[in-house]
Amino acid sequence: MALRTFLFFSFFTTAILLSAPLIPAVDFNYPAIFNFGDSNSDTGGLVSAGIGEPLDLPNGATYFHKPSGRFCDGRLIIDFLLDEMDMPFLNAYLESVGLPNFQRGCNFASAGCTILPATASSVSPFSFGIQVAQFFRFKARVLELLGDCGKLDRFLPREDYFKQGLYMFDIGQNDLAGAFYSKSEDQVIASIPTILQEFEEGVKKIYGQGAKNFWIHNTGPLGCLPQNIAAFGKDPFKLDGLGCVSSHNRAAKLFNLQLHALCRKLQGEFSDANITFVDVFSIKLNLISNFSRYGFEHPITACCGFGGPPLNYDSRISCGQTKFLNGTSVTTKSCDDTTEYVSWDGIHYTEAANLYVSSLILTGKYSDPPFFDKMPFLFKLKF
Repeated sequence: MALRTFLFFSFFTTAILLSAPLIPAVDFNYPAIFNFGDSNSDTGGLVSAGIGEPLDLPNGATYFHKPSGRFCDGRLIIDFLLDEMDMPFLNAYLESVGLPNFQRGCNFASAGCTILPATASSVSPFSFGIQVAQFFRFKARVLELLGDCGKLDRFLPREDYFKQGLYMFDIGQNDLAGAFYSKSEDQVIASIPTILQEFEEGVKKIYGQGAKNFWIHNTGPLGCLPQNIAAFGKDPFKLDGLGCVSSHNRAAKLFNLQLHALCRKLQGEFSDANITFVDVFSIKLNLISNFSRYGFEHPITACCGFGGPPLNYDSRISCGQTKFLNGTSVTTKSCDDTTEYVSWDGIHYTEAANLYVSSLILTGKYSDPPFFDKMPFLFKLKF
């Protein structure tokens, strides 16, 4: 039944994509970046909110040499993208200490968040709708403060930056992955239109505020995350040739097909806007499928985890934590060489893997529309 559902949605969505209008080309000359998402692009949102357990070393050790609020040993995809655009790393919206500078943008992403409204059991209360509301508050407050004797102008985006800026989105992974704990594959697939309707409403609200430039990542191969393999891959018949959970990757593919169709639909409605859809799934799956070609040695083993090969992942203890498991004190430590691993902690990617992904994104070949002929800077592909 699940396979028939997958094939039906694939055929239906592909037909929509083939009949959709072409999308205008992306332009990289943006004065500011405003980001919405989950832990894949969270640069300190959840930590700044004081929610959850501390994010201690070895998180952040590779690049920042201290915890940075990122679920990674170093930089995230968004950090590499902004660096290549000669933009500073984004401060989290809730970061209130250390003179955060929001002149070139703001990050509303929060680890654990979903597109659908949060529930009592959600990791993060900052669902997509809340992030959009936070953006509204941020913009309104900025416009109030601008021109107040010029004291804060160097910390705040100019009014026209909100129209000229780039709005980035990387969200939806937790909606799918979390749903599998209580729903069948068919039920997860059936929920995708509802998830994307919520996303569409949020994007339209931002567009209504004058936003013109949208950059939307699809979701990665969820079935290849050690966390999901550990939870749902005990039966080898549920795994594909890469050792990934087939059901999760099928759901991710269908989500991405429908998200792509939604982007095309919105482009038709927003004739004065530019919407770029980025196929992160294909980039990540290629990395996992051909890891050795790119210098990696472990595609589905967590660098910072507990339990040893093949996954080195235990849901009872996170990276950097010390806990008593089975009567013994256990500390999760980093592997010796993070550049050999795709997975950092069983859920998120290492800095080395994020560098690979961002390198391929910036070729422009994995986007709709492709933008390899529109690059305003010389980018040397690192892989």
